[in-house]
Amino acid sequence: MPPGSDYNAIMSEASDDLEKVILGYRTVVSYRVRKALGSFTPDWEDVVNEIITQVLEKVRSREFRGESSIGTFIYIITSRRIVDYIRNKTKVLRHAPDPGHVPDPDESLDQKERADLVARLVRQLKPKYRDVLKLYYFKELSREEVARRLGIPASKVSERLHYAQKLLRKKLRS
Repeated sequence: MPPGSDYNAIMSEASDDLEKVILGYRTVVSYRVRKALGSFTPDWEDVVNEIITQVLEKVRSREFRGESSIGTFIYIITSRRIVDYIRNKTKVLRHAPDPGHVPDPDESLDQKERADLVARLVRQLKPKYRDVLKLYYFKELSREEVARRLGIPASKVSERLHYAQKLLRKKLRS
């Protein structure tokens, strides 16, 4: 049929019918997107709308040439859009900062109470044990540096650390 007004009218009518058919696939596309992305994903409806819009645009621009069924055409576009969505979300997540460990309020309270208890028990130790613990653990000095500061041999520092830890464990259990 030569290009003319009749041809354009037929194509326009066929295009309107095809658009109705495409819109009829909305529930199938919705099901497929929700199944792939999860219905808990808040963007799933936007993805469905983008797919339907993309299919309509491709039909209007005559990219759909009828070499396959319209259902196959919609299925391919749907599959590609789902993959694109997942890739984009993965990229965003890959570059997002790690939220880290969010402590449980009860857990942090328990840790604070335990830290307060240990601090109280350390204050109750004899000065020779308390000083070694403070310099080694809180000032983060090496055993040799603690030994020089206190004027005792490094082996004595090790003994006092070991004994102080033993005393603290015993007091924590009781």
